Amino acid sequence: MTRIVTGVLLIVLPIAYNVLFAALARRFDYPDILRRPTAEVLERFAAGGSRLVLTWWAFAMTAVLLAPTAVLLSVTLADAEPAILSLATTFGVLAALVQFLGLVRWAFAVPHLARLAADPASTPATREAVDVVFQTLNRYLGVAVGEHLGYLFTGLWTAFVAVAALQSDALPAALGIAGLVLAMTFVVGAAEFVGPFEPQGWAFAGKLVPLAYVGWSLWLLATGVLLLLG
Repeated sequence: MTRIVTGVLLIVLPIAYNVLFAALARRFDYPDILRRPTAEVLERFAAGGSRLVLTWWAFAMTAVLLAPTAVLLSVTLADAEPAILSLATTFGVLAALVQFLGLVRWAFAVPHLARLAADPASTPATREAVDVVFQTLNRYLGVAVGEHLGYLFTGLWTAFVAVAALQSDALPAALGIAGLVLAMTFVVGAAEFVGPFEPQGWAFAGKLVPLAYVGWSLWLLATGVLLLLG
């Protein structure tokens, strides 16, 4: 039963993630909108109404879904080394947590800032404060927590799951090798805004991350299907 539930979650997670990401790209021009001035971003956000807020909330919930998926996958690969499985579970739950923290600001903090920015009674000083708070949230929760730690922990979870897959009879070795390659792309992506790349970001890493998520989604789907068929 655990194997079946794990397989279903591994299929549902990437599908839900990509459907909601596509919805945000269509309705909000995400993620390109993040490179535009604060006033424009908040104006577009306010125009999206409650439907956009709910889409962001649902997108954040896909991050939460990674936590039980990581735990159950470790249980399913129980014939691998216990230390590897413990590390996989730990980094999977951490990846879910930091990605949720990075995304959930759009469902609760940003709507408030958008209302302040659109309020005719707001003073220039208030609007300047909104700009500072919005950009700080983006840098802290978005870039540092959601992206930097999110990519890093996702890469480490993927790496330890890949090693467990190589040790386990539940999955083919090819899936483990593919997971190790994907893990490295996430770790490189985590350095996009680190050190000398902090002001504008590392262009190579920025281009690599979307490809990493496409490959990761396919890897999760393949893992889920193989578990269900096994």
